[in-house]
Amino acid sequence: MPEEPTPTESQDTPAAPEAAAEKPKRQKPAAAEGAPAAKAEKPKKEKAPALEDKPFVEFMNQDYLPKLKQMMETLGVTDLTLTFEKRSLPIKGLEEAGDCWQVLGDFKAGQRQFLIGFLKEDIQSQKVFAYAEGGAKPSTLESFMIDERKVTLDLLLLYTVQRLNGQKWLVRN
Repeated sequence: MPEEPTPTESQDTPAAPEAAAEKPKRQKPAAAEGAPAAKAEKPKKEKAPALEDKPFVEFMNQDYLPKLKQMMETLGVTDLTLTFEKRSLPIKGLEEAGDCWQVLGDFKAGQRQFLIGFLKEDIQSQKVFAYAEGGAKPSTLESFMIDERKVTLDLLLLYTVQRLNGQKWLVRN
């Protein structure tokens, strides 16, 4: 019997690219198409919870009040006093409405006062704003941040400073 010649590398090399071009592409196995197993192997990096997801009182005391004080100091208000407490609104006729959480601020030796009230224990809930000047009590309650879908710390700070600036209390026009 005659021996068949064994192919050498030099004989395979030119034919290999042509053969590869003629071969149909292999389809992925069915298990790889869905690939849930491959994704399950890599653990997703868990995002740190947002500051706004903290419990309401904790967020207000640890994040909002210190940042607001710091922001006001950069705007030249150095004697700002901030408190956060649950009490009735100091507007005549609303005393019976019940208690709500309020950020109470005053500066200029108590001559300028403001409050931001949260009607529910949630920063996403309805908020109100009131202010008074010259030691008087607030007489009007205004809605605050009514157009925002998701309230963040930065938005809450921005709207607070914007509202105080609307009274010309921070920057003169």
